[in-house]
Amino acid sequence: MALNIFWFLPTHGDGRYLGTSRGARAVDHSYLQQIAQAADKLGYGGVLIPTGRSCEDSWLVAASLIPVTQRLKFLVALRPGIISPTVAARQAATLDRLSNGRALFNLVTGGDPDELAGDGLTLNHAERYEASVEFTRIWRRVLEGETVDYAGKHIQVKGAKLLFPPVQQPRPPLYFGGSSDAAQDLAAEQVELYLTWGEPPAAVREKIEQVREKAARQGRSVRFGIRLHVIVRETNEAAWRAADQLIEHLDDDTIARAQASLARFDSVGQRRMAALHGGSRDNLEVSPNLWAGVGLVRGGAGTALVGDGPTVAARIQEYAELGIDTFIFSGYPHLEESYRVAELLFPHLDLAQPEQPSGRQYISPFGEMVANDILPKAAES
Repeated sequence: MALNIFWFLPTHGDGRYLGTSRGARAVDHSYLQQIAQAADKLGYGGVLIPTGRSCEDSWLVAASLIPVTQRLKFLVALRPGIISPTVAARQAATLDRLSNGRALFNLVTGGDPDELAGDGLTLNHAERYEASVEFTRIWRRVLEGETVDYAGKHIQVKGAKLLFPPVQQPRPPLYFGGSSDAAQDLAAEQVELYLTWGEPPAAVREKIEQVREKAARQGRSVRFGIRLHVIVRETNEAAWRAADQLIEHLDDDTIARAQASLARFDSVGQRRMAALHGGSRDNLEVSPNLWAGVGLVRGGAGTALVGDGPTVAARIQEYAELGIDTFIFSGYPHLEESYRVAELLFPHLDLAQPEQPSGRQYISPFGEMVANDILPKAAES
């Protein structure tokens, strides 16, 4: 099975070490452009752009990088409850058209109640998933060309429609990751690709089987992906030294403060990540070559595959055998590591070649829209 390998744009900051300003670097547009162009050149299928108040806006970052890349796809965040599903569908179609079919969308319900309250969303975990289901039903149907009337518990729309369709038909694919039962139910009904964070293979297998079974009950199939860091070097010994160096300036007080901050999250996935290391650096290899050191201070994906190229490739194959075809990687610092991973790991993988979109271009070939919602009459020959 050919694998899709994505990289990561560190819009929340980057550097050589975790938990310290030592070795940090400015993340400006020039730096993000360097990473995106490297990923494009090296054969990564796309880049994940993170979301949240600690990050630059993912949509604006993606839009700014369209002109300086050729094949690279951009996986940006959909935020239910923060934006209308109809407006989000219009934005998604525009990004897909202007990138010529290089837009992908990652449904993010959010797991930090404090941040969500600051964004004006005060729903609890269960309510957020109810709202996310309603949002996604509307968003998908509008993007697929329907005129939608919907009266839900949290969202109501009347006559929601899209005049400029996306390049990718029937619409760009939807990615989503969540570990709770409600999240798995949403994935089974709504999404094309279910993402998991980098837990040990046995735990990942369990989640995949659960989502696959729930999707099958609805007559659907779902693809699977995984979000991981990678530390690849020419030897296993050098890779483990690099892992130790990444946290060598990390003190216990910083770890404790980070874990206390992350503990307020109501995200099941975040709790599962934290349980892998327990806030301690004593036993960070939680599965062969799977290292939980990143999660000592980082929210979200907190594990890394560590080793030489053949070793990491073998671990990737273990995940691939579970049904995972998409791997979203990152490494510190992200510019250098994009090259290192491509040079040391890619030769040992069967990589999918980036696809060129075959959908229709739809940048006003018909003249100006009439009265905001009427297509002009076709010219008579």
